[in-house]
Amino acid sequence: MKKKEALLQAATFLFSRKGYKDTAMGELSKMTGVAEGTIFYHFKSKQGIFLAILNKLKEGILPEFERYCHAESEKTGLDMVEESLSFYLFMAANHEDLFAILHQRYPYELAESSPECRDILEAIYNSFVGLFENAILTGQKDGSIAPDLSAQRSALIVFAMADSMVRFRMNNLYDVRALSGELVNACRRMLEKRTD
Repeated sequence: MKKKEALLQAATFLFSRKGYKDTAMGELSKMTGVAEGTIFYHFKSKQGIFLAILNKLKEGILPEFERYCHAESEKTGLDMVEESLSFYLFMAANHEDLFAILHQRYPYELAESSPECRDILEAIYNSFVGLFENAILTGQKDGSIAPDLSAQRSALIVFAMADSMVRFRMNNLYDVRALSGELVNACRRMLEKRTD
């Protein structure tokens, strides 16, 4: 593994567990065996490392979401929402350190002063919400989802519910596997076309 990649992996681990502000570059140096001067040769600053991690998330995970969104399916839009919920929870579990970083306060504080950070975060969240919006629009076309709902607003609500489940799992608050069925049912009830 290249030194730069090893540094990013170690920094992701440290930032996800300790947070950006409480992670010292000395810890990263000790963990990787790379001198601090070499760290700053590869990444000009601690913030540069953080932005590289967010960029890695964007470049690594978003294509998986894009492939999933564009996969051919003969399922209804409502079924696609259910599958999208499962896919999002699966991705969050498989990339736990990266999602833990997204759930910290620092990225959003940095986004206030860094257009680059803001752009990366917007791309990440637009992809996440787009996963659900695409399924809802499909359901409105095939009649499985109420046509009078705002697809974007509904997608934001569904995403917020799914992301809350990720936070529950990361913080060991609830058994998410036991709640996932209820999440799916709640989303179905919210989105289903009423026949009355």
